[in-house]
Amino acid sequence: MPKLRSKLRYAALFILPLAVAGPVALFGIGDSGRGSNPAVAQEVPQSRAEIGLSFAPVVKRAAPAVVNVYAKQIVRSRPSPFADDPFFRHFFGDGFGSPYGLPRERAHSSLGSGVIVDASGLVLTNYHVIRGADEMKVALSDGREFEAKRLLADEQSDLAVLKIEDGEEDFPTIEFADSDALEVGDLVLAIGNPFGVGQTVTSGIVSAVARTDVGINDMSFFIQTDAAINPGNSGGALVDVEGRLAGINTAIFSRSGGSNGIGFAIPSNMVQSVVAQALAGGTEVVRPWVGATFQKVTPDIAASLDLPRPTGALVVSVEKGSPAAKAGLKPGDLVLAAGGREISSPRALEYRLAIRGVGQKEELRIMRRGREEALVLALQAAPEGVLADERLIDGYSPLSGATVANLSPRLSDRLRLPSEKKGVAVTEVKPGSPADQLGLAPGDVVVAVQGRRIGSARDLARLTAERQRLWRLTIDRRGRVSQLVIGG
Repeated sequence: MPKLRSKLRYAALFILPLAVAGPVALFGIGDSGRGSNPAVAQEVPQSRAEIGLSFAPVVKRAAPAVVNVYAKQIVRSRPSPFADDPFFRHFFGDGFGSPYGLPRERAHSSLGSGVIVDASGLVLTNYHVIRGADEMKVALSDGREFEAKRLLADEQSDLAVLKIEDGEEDFPTIEFADSDALEVGDLVLAIGNPFGVGQTVTSGIVSAVARTDVGINDMSFFIQTDAAINPGNSGGALVDVEGRLAGINTAIFSRSGGSNGIGFAIPSNMVQSVVAQALAGGTEVVRPWVGATFQKVTPDIAASLDLPRPTGALVVSVEKGSPAAKAGLKPGDLVLAAGGREISSPRALEYRLAIRGVGQKEELRIMRRGREEALVLALQAAPEGVLADERLIDGYSPLSGATVANLSPRLSDRLRLPSEKKGVAVTEVKPGSPADQLGLAPGDVVVAVQGRRIGSARDLARLTAERQRLWRLTIDRRGRVSQLVIGG
């Protein structure tokens, strides 16, 4: 039986072991213990004061704003398909409904970290920490606990904003750093609750900035650090030496599930743009719509354009009437910079426009036929176009637990689907549901059910309302169409 299965592990992203051939020399240290390179100065602390240098003042400034986030989800198991069968009820009686006939409930708990970003009790954490949660609780570093509610959740950036309930005080907060000012080699601290042992601080350096194509979320633009990050650290703070929030710790590459020194944090400038929308009363993140598709510049493309190295975002197509078209972008243009900052890839361009925000204007520096030009792009939200009609599919179909909506330019932009694609798309999947077990994911398009073409979310809800012995589904995932046959 074919299945759709494309799941992302946030807490631990695994990579293949790195094979190293031959002996390795570390730091050029020879048998004498001294550096073999005389140009490298070997310094030791010169005074008792230098020996006593500590990160303690930085931790005292930042740690009170870092919290633990507890999320609980009530998962209902699917009832027996024979629960309503008169034959079984004749032999087993009405008691057959329990535990087999009636849905059983079990609690699924998750633990992560968060950061208080506003004195009113706004807490920022990762979306995957509270995904599907029915109950959420925030525990402060001083031991106090508060119930929390979700204000805004954004799977695309893997960020969520919670609000502490019943808090009648000003909570400790942390100041934002300018993540664009970070440089490779800067010292940073990671504060969170790894493995649930309690608030823990680790130190390291910024290993890389503007790391893209990591595959963690749709807004791939990360700070990489070797500060130890482990499961439970998700949503915690990456702090600079001034005690300011430089990023939100999100994921690691790991062979074992523990820290191997390769961790990733969402830059604080992206975090600020999400928090600003929550403070303005938004319930979802609205990002600028460009109305153009871009391609990464390969070495071959760079050579054909006489570029010294692969860089920029190459325009592939421009939608008629879109902001890109109005700005004058054309297929074949190469976007080199946005807002005065160099663009290395389409992901980098998307990040720059996202943190700039809807309603603003951004100057683009492009290369067209070998000559550089400047264009001004007006940043606006994608038009809704059609009524979204978002619906939760329930009942006994394999799609039960999936939230679907009619595709529009805005939803297509959010789900990263071609703007010309029509139909009904999955926007969310409830963990543990039949749709989740099937492997459905946001962005999947339901083309047909029982051989009938799906034209709207209403059609899909109607066709899945009745029990069937056999389900025939047609699902389009990023252009790949799958025909599925599932027993009812």
